[in-house]
Amino acid sequence: MATFLYRLGRFSFRRRRLVALLWVVILAACAFAAAKAPTAAEDGFSMPGTESQKAFDLLDQRFPGGSSNTADARIVFVAPEGQKVTAGANKAAVEKIVADVASGSQVKGALNPFDMAGAVSKDGRTAYSTISYDVQSIDLTDASTKALEDAAEKGKDAGLTVELGGSALVPDAELGGTTELVGVAAAAVVLLITFGSLAAAGLPLLTAIVGIGVGVASIVALGMSTTTTTLALMLGLAVGIDYALFIVSRYRTERADGHSAEEAVARAVGTAGSAVVFAGLTVVIALAGLSVVGIPVLTKMGLAAAGTVVIAVLVAITLLPALLGFFRKTVLSRTERRAGGSAGGRRQRARGGAVSGAAGSAKPNMGTRWARFVIRRPLTVLLLGVLGLGLISVPALDLQLGMPGDESKPTSTTQRRAYDALADGFGPGFNGPLTVVVDAKGSDDPKAAAAQALKQLSATDGIVATTPPAFNKAGDTAVLTAVPATGPSSSDTTDLVHTIRDEAGGLKSKTGATMLVTGTTAVNVDVSQKLNDALAPYLALVVGLAFLLLMIVFRSLLVPLKAALGFLLSVTASFGVIVAVFQWGRLADVLGVEQTGPVMSITPIFLIGVVFGLAMDYEVFLVTRMREAYVHGARPGEAIVAGFRHSARVVVAAAVIMIAVFAGFIGMNESMIKMMGLGLASAVFFDAFIVRMTIVPAVLALLGDRAWQLPRWLEKVVPQVDVEGEKLTHGGRAAAPVADPDPDPDPDPDPDPVRVRV
Repeated sequence: MATFLYRLGRFSFRRRRLVALLWVVILAACAFAAAKAPTAAEDGFSMPGTESQKAFDLLDQRFPGGSSNTADARIVFVAPEGQKVTAGANKAAVEKIVADVASGSQVKGALNPFDMAGAVSKDGRTAYSTISYDVQSIDLTDASTKALEDAAEKGKDAGLTVELGGSALVPDAELGGTTELVGVAAAAVVLLITFGSLAAAGLPLLTAIVGIGVGVASIVALGMSTTTTTLALMLGLAVGIDYALFIVSRYRTERADGHSAEEAVARAVGTAGSAVVFAGLTVVIALAGLSVVGIPVLTKMGLAAAGTVVIAVLVAITLLPALLGFFRKTVLSRTERRAGGSAGGRRQRARGGAVSGAAGSAKPNMGTRWARFVIRRPLTVLLLGVLGLGLISVPALDLQLGMPGDESKPTSTTQRRAYDALADGFGPGFNGPLTVVVDAKGSDDPKAAAAQALKQLSATDGIVATTPPAFNKAGDTAVLTAVPATGPSSSDTTDLVHTIRDEAGGLKSKTGATMLVTGTTAVNVDVSQKLNDALAPYLALVVGLAFLLLMIVFRSLLVPLKAALGFLLSVTASFGVIVAVFQWGRLADVLGVEQTGPVMSITPIFLIGVVFGLAMDYEVFLVTRMREAYVHGARPGEAIVAGFRHSARVVVAAAVIMIAVFAGFIGMNESMIKMMGLGLASAVFFDAFIVRMTIVPAVLALLGDRAWQLPRWLEKVVPQVDVEGEKLTHGGRAAAPVADPDPDPDPDPDPDPVRVRV
């Protein structure tokens, strides 16, 4: 592996103009294809195998033309205190507003609240109108959304409180660029501080932007929806910066050790590039593993993000070495540029100087001092780290999963105010009605079967209202609505869904009809259950495959085992933080969390996938340098110090960048976005600073030589991939030096440079 990547890096350096041009062409071609691609349809949220999905499919089949994927809106009217919405002037204003909205070209139907049963609250103060459209929400025109906004304004002018809800309301667009810009700005500052060079700070940003440009453009060109690009954009930026940061850092180290620019690039790609390739593979495994969940949207998002990570790896090992050929000296700090490096390095190697990476070969830096502190008292450090993360993880024992809706939005949004108005006027369960589908095709008397279903639902504890069955044209399928006594995110509502489904067997035995429960609330229940059931298999698959991969990289059983256990510590600690804030309400006011409740069901899967990938990045970046020093003759303790001396600064910089990027999401209005931002930021902090920088060296110090050994029988089976570049150090390069076709116009002038510390 190291030899192949060494050759690739050297080729990219020598043919830098060709390689850079190829990437420009690829980026332009992908952008052109994306621009010409038709607008992708909105991803339908389907969950094959669940009861709610079966019910939706049955409705589409038996009630043609009534697609459940089209947009809808709900206009909620509230009369002033002491008045009724049914009063003359108020009623006239409501009817006028509904009629104006109904005249829209995309409106399929608009129900007048005074013409439909149950649309006016018992106290007469609240009413609602349901607007249905014949297109999906993504296809709504500006005129259609403007009509809703105008309706709210007209109602307020008439003295009414008017709030809006439903899928027709397009989310605020602030999430589409501000956060990424904040992340890029934070990354630029951290990189500049880390490298002390504008060129060195700019190259990781440039290559990351090229990578996500190619990746996202490819996703759009393939016809995937914009929602599919979210995870790809976030991770593409994260790993793109990380991978380039690691290779640029290694290039500077090789230059400081006396190698020419070409040799330094080749060695950086051969060694650090090997770590990048295997780190990328662990991320790809974690993302592609989302396919086991069985939700098509998650599968698409995972595969799209995995493809973007692959592109980031290719950019790092081809385009980056080519760009280093253009900025071979400007990526060095001022001190390094003055000192040079070629002749001094040759003289050092001629004297048989210590292998780069050995402990004590340079003046100790902060990473060296920290590593020595840990290895002097490993057991104490290990216990403190594990106990600390264990205490933070305690709230995770109370983790409750759900799918928060409008009730979790800030009170500043009209959706949340509409939700609260309906809950006050009609009861908390009104916001989450259950749609019950009675398939009476196998019944001798469909109407009697539907009547029995209605009777059964009305007698079920927890249901406060039902609607009469509505049949299709064929008369073999009926739809009923049941309103729970509790809100959509309540555990009592979840229990009610299961109760109704359990009672469906009795209806079938009596009438031969099948009863299915669906609707937004039932879908949320099924999503939570499906994700919960998939969590253990997903974790086993991802961790198992990554364990095998890391065993090949480090030729050890204990190192990958320690890596996996460390990841579990960091991710459970992040779950503890999420539960403490979003369920228990700790620091909720500080973070702007206005409503506590269940944790979004998708959070654990996403956190595990994203954090596992980033955690293995840090593991590979840090431990490969330790392994490299050990293979080259350093004692276990010296190898740990060497790894920290060369990689600690890079890992810290990468972690700070990621924390800054993810923390930016905490300031967003959406509760789900806040949750993901806090979870990712805390998980990266725990994993990088407590697990990788503290627990890992403590464990390796306690294990000693055993950390780097394989059983003899396994030693013969596991392939040798030479991630450490041992063949390069011992003269294993495959080809003799060839003249650079594009030589440095400003070669190093100092024939006898002084070796400097990075």
